[in-house]
Amino acid sequence: MKSLYRISISVFLLAALAGCASVPMASPDADKAAKQFMPPPGKANLYVYRNESMGAAIKMGVYVDEKPIGQTASKTYFQIPLAPGKHKVRGHAETNSEVEVDAQAGKNYFVWQEVKMGAMSARNKLQIVDEATGKKGVNECKLGAAGQ
Repeated sequence: MKSLYRISISVFLLAALAGCASVPMASPDADKAAKQFMPPPGKANLYVYRNESMGAAIKMGVYVDEKPIGQTASKTYFQIPLAPGKHKVRGHAETNSEVEVDAQAGKNYFVWQEVKMGAMSARNKLQIVDEATGKKGVNECKLGAAGQ
């Protein structure tokens, strides 16, 4: 009986994940500027991106130092300028996932928000990735409007 219940839930979740979530988006000009990967003077750039199609119907929260940045959807990213120093990045879905970034001025940092299957909804797992991987992932996405 539990097996049938789990299968039913899995089928329901897969059907729900087939839809597409919508989040506020930045302008195409802002997206183009962010993809120049040029940190502001005296700061670093943090890019948090979701370049997967899996979980398209699910929005996932992004927080930096407990300040809400916005929600990601499939194929979206945020660019967040950071002051030098340590910063906690948290992704929120069915579960929370956290990473720490020790930002240095003039550098770019990339965090992939991976979608994982959860019990009742999608989960997320944040992973710091190298610059080549991060730039490729960001270039597959569109800039979300931060602060929404």
